[in-house]
Amino acid sequence: MGLDPRIRIVVAGNLVAVAARMSLVTFLGIYFVRERGIEIAFVGLAFLAENVSRGLLAPFFGALSDRTGRRPLLIGGLLANAAVLPCFLLIEGPASLFVWSLAMGLAGSIQFPAGSALLLDLAPPERRQYVLAINYAAICVGYTVGVAPGGWLAELGYGYLATMGAAGYLAVAALFARGLRGELPIELERSGEPLVRRTLVIARDRAFVGFAALAFIFPFGVGLYAFTLALFAYDFGLDEGVIGMILSANGLVIAALAVPVAARIEPAGPFRLLGFAGLALGGAYACFALVPGIVPALLAGALVFTLGELVFSSAVPAAVARLAPYGKRGAYQGAWSLVQSVAMGSAFYVSGELKELVSWRSSWLVFAGITLAASLALVLARARFLGIAEARGRP
Repeated sequence: MGLDPRIRIVVAGNLVAVAARMSLVTFLGIYFVRERGIEIAFVGLAFLAENVSRGLLAPFFGALSDRTGRRPLLIGGLLANAAVLPCFLLIEGPASLFVWSLAMGLAGSIQFPAGSALLLDLAPPERRQYVLAINYAAICVGYTVGVAPGGWLAELGYGYLATMGAAGYLAVAALFARGLRGELPIELERSGEPLVRRTLVIARDRAFVGFAALAFIFPFGVGLYAFTLALFAYDFGLDEGVIGMILSANGLVIAALAVPVAARIEPAGPFRLLGFAGLALGGAYACFALVPGIVPALLAGALVFTLGELVFSSAVPAAVARLAPYGKRGAYQGAWSLVQSVAMGSAFYVSGELKELVSWRSSWLVFAGITLAASLALVLARARFLGIAEARGRP
């Protein structure tokens, strides 16, 4: 397909890393609530703390990768994840859970901004959305490979999941050390601006902030699907093994269709179909609330959610790349990682609090309404975002 062969190395590494992580974290809500007796609200806060700490550091590490290169930061982050992840077995209560969550956030703050920026470095501008779709398809395969057996391993014992996760991160670190040798392309940062100021200035970019505020619905939806949905299904009587099998079907569909869908929609640009993607997410939440029977509700909602994910999975990071000024690709991918982390991390907490106030059904309907409103705003703002990207000379 005429692409840099090192793209395959990055994509393969992301597949294994996601499998290592998701085989465990999908079921951690159940583990902490059931096995450790920690209240669901505090578990949600701990998940939020992990994601916020990861997100706050991601713009800094993204900017650092613009200046020093992506490879050393990627390998260091993978080794840190391998060391920290299994330590969840040492958690005894809320305090140790909070410390572990912050450590996980620190360890995980490097991989997304540096890895996404490296894929964009390696891909020609006209093939970026295609390459991002390949990467996301691999991530979905990794999700399926991790979640499907992860549910059964969780029933055997969470120590098996800890071993599986650490081994996966170590394997990816070895793959990157061997497969990403030599000089890698990069848009080098030229200004010499201090890294802290370089990351903070993004908060004054009104175009990026406006886009992120609306696109927040997509990582928030991923957080609901990946973390909240398992507890929702468990509350309605399904065990971990069945939950893992149902949720993993989403990954199989994405893996099969993400690349051909991206190839079809790429000529239209990354902003065009984001409204449709949001509409699909809102429809999925309505399915969770209104379809009778937990298994039919999960299957119907997962299918509709997947329709939206096929679009936003590659379109959103490509849109962020188009909004980024020259030499700040890593910094902007890191800033999006901050938004993504807060959104995904807050999903479990917000859904837990809302469920306690009303019910699961009402919670899903609230999420559907918010998502549909943001989708309409994305449609109305599409021309403005496209004009800004063209003004910045970003192909």
